[in-house]
Amino acid sequence: MKSITPQELKFWMDEQRPFVLVDVREPFEREAFSIGGIHIPLGEIMQRREELRSEQPVIIYCEKGIRSGIVIQRLEGLGFSNLVNLEGGMTAWKAM
Repeated sequence: MKSITPQELKFWMDEQRPFVLVDVREPFEREAFSIGGIHIPLGEIMQRREELRSEQPVIIYCEKGIRSGIVIQRLEGLGFSNLVNLEGGMTAWKAM
């Protein structure tokens, strides 16, 4: 599984590199704190997976990196190869 650190993601954002950012947390988590991107809660990801088809890297994040890792494993089993897990999720992002 490919991954990116919060510091690397911040650099990508600052440099305006092309990528798609996807938040798989629940709505209440997103309301409390968010770095943006498309919001597709974990429970909806399989039904909405076509929204993730992109030539660009798709960076998936959650609170700690566990749910995003589950999402990536499921989707890689369906042929996705451009998915990247944010290491440590929002917990690590806030700590940097």
